[in-house]
Amino acid sequence: MFTFDRRRFLGLAGAATTGALLAGCGPSGGPRAGAPRPGGRLRAAFAGGGSAEVLDPHDSDLYVEIARAKALYDKLADYGNDMSPQPRLAERWEPSADLQTWRITLRQATFHDGRPVRAADVLASYTRITEPGSSRRAKSSLSVIDLPNSRAIDDRTVEFRLKRPYAEFPNALATLGAYIIPEGTTDFSRPIGSGPFRFTSFEPGRSFLGARNPDYFDGAPLLDELQIVVTNDEAARVNALLGKQVDYANDLTLTSARTYEAGGQIRVLRLPLSNFQGLAMKVDRPPFDRPELRQAMFHLVDREELVRSVLQGSGQVSNDVYGQGYRYYAEFPQRRQDLDRARDLVRRAGAEGMTIDFDTSDASTGLKEAALAISDQAREIGLNLNVKLGNKDTYWSDINKSGVLASYRSGGMPLDSHFSQRLLSGSTTNNTAWRRPEFDELYDTAQSTADEARRAELYTRMQRQLFDEGGFLWWGVSDWIVGSAPNVGGIDERSPANTLHWARFDKVWLA
Repeated sequence: MFTFDRRRFLGLAGAATTGALLAGCGPSGGPRAGAPRPGGRLRAAFAGGGSAEVLDPHDSDLYVEIARAKALYDKLADYGNDMSPQPRLAERWEPSADLQTWRITLRQATFHDGRPVRAADVLASYTRITEPGSSRRAKSSLSVIDLPNSRAIDDRTVEFRLKRPYAEFPNALATLGAYIIPEGTTDFSRPIGSGPFRFTSFEPGRSFLGARNPDYFDGAPLLDELQIVVTNDEAARVNALLGKQVDYANDLTLTSARTYEAGGQIRVLRLPLSNFQGLAMKVDRPPFDRPELRQAMFHLVDREELVRSVLQGSGQVSNDVYGQGYRYYAEFPQRRQDLDRARDLVRRAGAEGMTIDFDTSDASTGLKEAALAISDQAREIGLNLNVKLGNKDTYWSDINKSGVLASYRSGGMPLDSHFSQRLLSGSTTNNTAWRRPEFDELYDTAQSTADEARRAELYTRMQRQLFDEGGFLWWGVSDWIVGSAPNVGGIDERSPANTLHWARFDKVWLA
């Protein structure tokens, strides 16, 4: 029944091993931290979400929550540097010939309390994520699983029955938030996972502390402890790094990188193709329920100017579809600013002189600057985009639920995951309210297709719909910038944000 592509699996496993071996390399031209050595506490600074932060890995959405979840838990798979799924708790996966049954063999791994990670834990975790009424991020990716008809063959073997054939099912195993927890877990005040660090303490919006897990299946961390502190202001993160109050700072601005990287006080690492910059327009409500107005925005925005001003020239122009440089990305003629066409489309949409609220925030670097620049550009065609600065602690959930136009930013993920999490009618983070049955059908057909060339053709058709009338406008892509103290080793500079080796603190050491 099962046809397992052994060569492809070994290639994936080899890529994961290679990534781990390369993780000790220092940034190009930067000082090396010295040979790996055990011991010490690493202090890492991230922007956070205040008192609303959680340790429930299934509700993790912010980068700081994802970093904590990676420390405490594991998924069956995770994204490699090339966005391909890499085995983690899964030792291997085997599809049936019709792509509708997948058999997963688990590694020998244990939770922090000594219990083995079992097939029953996997099924219970996925059932919790996809339960009725849930809006958890991984739900849309995992909803393809027919859980009542899936089963544990034995403690280390799960057989997933799917509702339809799914050629890229391992992408779902790697999706953000698809962490495995012990069966029956309801309390996360002292969480138990299988990850490289064991829980010590947590203050929402302030600090998390974890201790080395000596029994970690992928090798015990070198660090004795990992502390993740919350500092929402980017300048404060940089100053804490300069003042040796922290050893690692996530999400630095280009200005900070250029100011400090030559001085030797901190090491600057630029993680490639990590930071997709854009706008999200709600297509289900006025005024962006008019496709002419969405198209006017496509022709209004001066992408080259935004790359020069917001990204300070350290990035690339994008072309309104997500995933530049990733597998299945469709190349269309590059859009450039065309104010005459934009004015005509505004007129046809009946939006001349209209004032539109434009949500933005300091929640991530560049969001506010991009909104102000685009608002200036809009005045040239008679649109008044009223820039509103939102609460940076709740910004991402706020724009998912309300508003009509918002600054947007995304880390990396495969196109399949971008579609399933954000663009299907049942997607839980559908920030543009894009719900098109014909788009859903194309996605289902693509996933039922074993032939990669045919799947690529279907993905191109989906991207063409988004390019012509979608609610996302992607104007640029840049590196993700992190900083560390000179004595921190083991940070992989080839890993885009959201991938396996990003924030991989179990491979980091203090020289």
